[in-house]
Amino acid sequence: MADAALWYWPLDTAGGSVNFLMLLNWTVMILYNYFSAMFVGPGYVPLGWTPEKSQDCMYLQYCKVCQSYKAPRSHHCRKCNRCVLKMDHHCPWINNCCGYQNHASFTLFLLLAPLGCIHASFIFVMTMYTQLYNRISFGWSSVKIDMSAAKRDPRPIIPFGLSAFAASLFALGLALGTTIAVGMLFIIQMKVILTNKTSIESWIEEKAKDRIQYYQTGETFIFPYDMGSKWKNFKQVFTWSGIPEGDGLDWPVRDGCHQYSLTIEQLKQKADKRIRSVRYRAVEDYSGVCCPVTKGVKTFFTTPCTEEPRIALSKGDLILATRGLKHWMYGEKILDSAGDGGIRERGWFPRKCVEKCQYDSEMDQPVDGEKKNR
Repeated sequence: MADAALWYWPLDTAGGSVNFLMLLNWTVMILYNYFSAMFVGPGYVPLGWTPEKSQDCMYLQYCKVCQSYKAPRSHHCRKCNRCVLKMDHHCPWINNCCGYQNHASFTLFLLLAPLGCIHASFIFVMTMYTQLYNRISFGWSSVKIDMSAAKRDPRPIIPFGLSAFAASLFALGLALGTTIAVGMLFIIQMKVILTNKTSIESWIEEKAKDRIQYYQTGETFIFPYDMGSKWKNFKQVFTWSGIPEGDGLDWPVRDGCHQYSLTIEQLKQKADKRIRSVRYRAVEDYSGVCCPVTKGVKTFFTTPCTEEPRIALSKGDLILATRGLKHWMYGEKILDSAGDGGIRERGWFPRKCVEKCQYDSEMDQPVDGEKKNR
């Protein structure tokens, strides 16, 4: 705002007034949508929720933390410690989840922030250009820059010295960086919104295709919430009132799809993950730190770049590993060996700290031929 007043004083011309009002407009709209996404929140599945028809419980997953069934399109967030309606992701910048109630506000923030930063970048460039131009003296053999005062402006409104120039240059870099980073996030969000999906549901759809191809079942998975039109999908998130339609528990589905088509697919993928999981036993202690120094240089520098937690291991612990990298693995530590009713803690751990069990007591691992016939 200081640079805008210095470059184009708003009280002298209509153009300066419009420029300053636009800058104020960007600021107010960006902050309004930012705090709306933060404080309104995504909406949560009521504690102890069960579907109206008891027989529908067989199509849903049960959350032991919330003591309720997971409604369609809802997922449990470890950071919020609640089941979130239509969860897209947990955003650390708003310290909340992006979901059913605040998806529109969050997306508008991702749109308005780059637009405001583009306007601010233009102001920074023009301010630095005009101020340098007013302070340059052209001699016969040299060019001198005097940052102490403007030679062509008899009444400087706001002092603009070397520190102000450095601050404007730094702010320009921040504005350009924000434009690129947040603009890319906006494009990603719009892609999933126009197909009426969330980031998690896009991942579920990809895993469904992989599962069908792996087992060669011949079935076809159709995403049930795509209304078949980008405009109809757009209206599922953005409304004139700003309040999303429905209650976040029941959703319209396309023709030929079941109300629980997505949750049924999630149950299949969960069962498939249990089949593919491999049991490991901890042979070294691991404290659960993000970058362990004592587990080797490669383990230290290849720590997974994710917000997913690490789990502490003690020698002899049993872990069901579901995926892994070259030097790290992700799995569930079995704290209570009571079969499916046991309590498990999920997270990453160094591959160096575990070894594969020769016999998996959780479930005999079927050979490839058996997997193909499932």
